[in-house]
Amino acid sequence: MGENRFVFALHSCIVREFLLRGGCAAPSLQHTCQRHMKYAATLTLLLLASCASTTAAAERPNIILIMVDDMGFSDLGYHGGEIATPNIDALARSGVRFSQFYNNGRCCPTRATLMTGLQPHQTGVGHMTESPGEMNYGAGKSPAYQGFLNDNCVTIAEALKDQGYATLMSGKWHLGENDESRWPLQRGFEKYFGCVSGATLHFYPGGDRGMSLGNEPIEKLESTTDQQFYTTDAFTDYAIQFLKEEQAGAKRPMFLYLAYTAPHWPIQAFEEDIAKYRGKYKIGWDKLREQRLAKQKELGLISANLELSPRTPKIPAWDELDADKQDEMDLKMAVYAAMIDRVDQNVGKLMSYLKESGIEDDTLILFLSDNGGCQEGGVLGGGQFRNIEQRNRQYFHGYGEAWANASNTPFRLYKHFNHEGGTATPFFMRWPAKIAAQQDWYAEPAHLIDVMPTILDVAGATYPAEYDGRKIHPLDGVSLRSAMTGKSLYRQQPLCIEHENNASIRSGDWKLVGRNVARPRGVRPENWELYNIAADRTETNNLAADNPDKVKELAQQWNAWAKRVAVYPKLAEPPAK
Repeated sequence: MGENRFVFALHSCIVREFLLRGGCAAPSLQHTCQRHMKYAATLTLLLLASCASTTAAAERPNIILIMVDDMGFSDLGYHGGEIATPNIDALARSGVRFSQFYNNGRCCPTRATLMTGLQPHQTGVGHMTESPGEMNYGAGKSPAYQGFLNDNCVTIAEALKDQGYATLMSGKWHLGENDESRWPLQRGFEKYFGCVSGATLHFYPGGDRGMSLGNEPIEKLESTTDQQFYTTDAFTDYAIQFLKEEQAGAKRPMFLYLAYTAPHWPIQAFEEDIAKYRGKYKIGWDKLREQRLAKQKELGLISANLELSPRTPKIPAWDELDADKQDEMDLKMAVYAAMIDRVDQNVGKLMSYLKESGIEDDTLILFLSDNGGCQEGGVLGGGQFRNIEQRNRQYFHGYGEAWANASNTPFRLYKHFNHEGGTATPFFMRWPAKIAAQQDWYAEPAHLIDVMPTILDVAGATYPAEYDGRKIHPLDGVSLRSAMTGKSLYRQQPLCIEHENNASIRSGDWKLVGRNVARPRGVRPENWELYNIAADRTETNNLAADNPDKVKELAQQWNAWAKRVAVYPKLAEPPAK
């Protein structure tokens, strides 16, 4: 805009000078004036084109979207955790850090919204995606729950590819598997390495949860490092390879989606990384939560007067465990911490490449987790942990609900739920050419629906009303560009979420949330809870009984949203008789 104003002013000066000299009134000067005015107009057009080109170049950065899997709100160092994440912390502190950013509380609904900007129900992933080999997942359900991306949405990759971006992906897809038309290359990505399905073994992925390069399954995996094959390392190395190939070729602006599977179960890590944390967690989950909360308050992430949510009743006090069980639980949390540590090491590797290749300053990086800490697998987790070989070959084992409660400090509840413990995530944007490091946390609530509008905004890309002849749902989110300079988003609509019958709506400081509210055959309003998030972000003081009018107001807004985005009907319509 500044360049355009300069050109307009220059053109005005030229015209004004001609007028001061008598303009073109005298016949003897008419030809000369016309010649000069044509020159001025041509100069103006050239300058405008030049400025437009400069603006377009400045506003078409490389874009790297990084997402981790099943990581809690407090695990990263810059969010109060003790896990060593210096590379991620440095990126966050050199950009804009959000203190209230929300995901959808579960892996595939989050990925559906992240990739399309739409509510997951609008994309066909209202609940989960189909498992490998499961050909009839959507039977008995409405189209909103078919289990793979439908044709009424456009992915970020599809939108950016049409605007001249290279579209690259490495990592976990989890948005449709059992037909090739549902895979990344068929949804706008030009290059892909990773697992099309969901969870996979980290050292020994294979079978129907193995790795693919493009559309081809990899039969024999080779490590990308001088150590054993490990998913986190391989995802990063393939991502860097894709970036290198593009820079050596067409040199287009690049969009990279880097979707780590860590620290999702099965929790498996290198022994040298585990050793860094062994013994650190013998303080137990209660003291760990207290330490993390104190750090969060010191960092300004959480208000100084916030009280820690109570420990979930079925989680035992640490001292109730015998010494052997404490040692086992310390090991589990050490493995989990090592997985996050390894992600940070790989983010450092990626940043080294960006710096060495000279593209760091004009690269926008966005970072988040797909949901909160994962309680799946029992209160104390499961699986064989002391035998290293067995641990690294077992598929389903996690660190348990007790440690997940600590990961989500200071909140309660976990993955699956719409309470803060399930949907609150670290989120930052970092772009040295455009974002100055912000000392304060950005406090306005934001959500996954805002990522697509933001990326399209900075890329100069348009969102289509139709794509390949198909009608596309409009976007609900807002661009986060104004947050880059600490300004308001001026959001007009509340933020709504639904997953697995759990639901929430956030409007200003009020949050209406409930478990088992959005039942298949209709809403159960008695399950709504009401919280003032500004005063009670840990959701421990339910104000629903004292504020029935506010509950009714927000519930009506949620119901209207649910109808519009196809939360209902959840069940397939019965066949016509």
